Amino acid sequence: MKKLALTLGTLILTLSASVAQEKTTTPPVPTSLAEITFDTETHDFGNVEYAGNGTYEFKFKNTGKEPLIISDAKGSCGCTVPTYPKNIPIKPGETQVIKVTYDTKRAGNFNKSVTVSSNAKTPTKTLVIKGKVDPAPTEEAFPTNGRKDDGATPLEKH
Repeated sequence: MKKLALTLGTLILTLSASVAQEKTTTPPVPTSLAEITFDTETHDFGNVEYAGNGTYEFKFKNTGKEPLIISDAKGSCGCTVPTYPKNIPIKPGETQVIKVTYDTKRAGNFNKSVTVSSNAKTPTKTLVIKGKVDPAPTEEAFPTNGRKDDGATPLEKH
């Protein structure tokens, strides 16, 4: 009988402690009512001329119910540079752009990302740019002047 009373007492204490612990947990933090919606999150440049235009503007809108603030935008490397409205409240319904510039003096395929941080419901978004930069143009060492020979001037006869 003593064992039964001891077991029941322990069970009651354990249950009451767990109920008390549940009551002391902090309430969930309310989520932001700002929301960032991009027209597109990926841009394919296709083939780009060496040292050509490597800039694209990602258009977005605050589709939420409170001001949106972009706190940061970082490129995945130094060759990808974002420009964004820094810490400026973007009102609900307002549209803005994040301009991303890729250094097109690097021949070959590229696939780069920009991480955008804000106070939106989804606080981090990733934008992607990709494409292929053509090889650098080569200059002829000796112009041929349109002739089939090497372009050298013939010697004068004396």
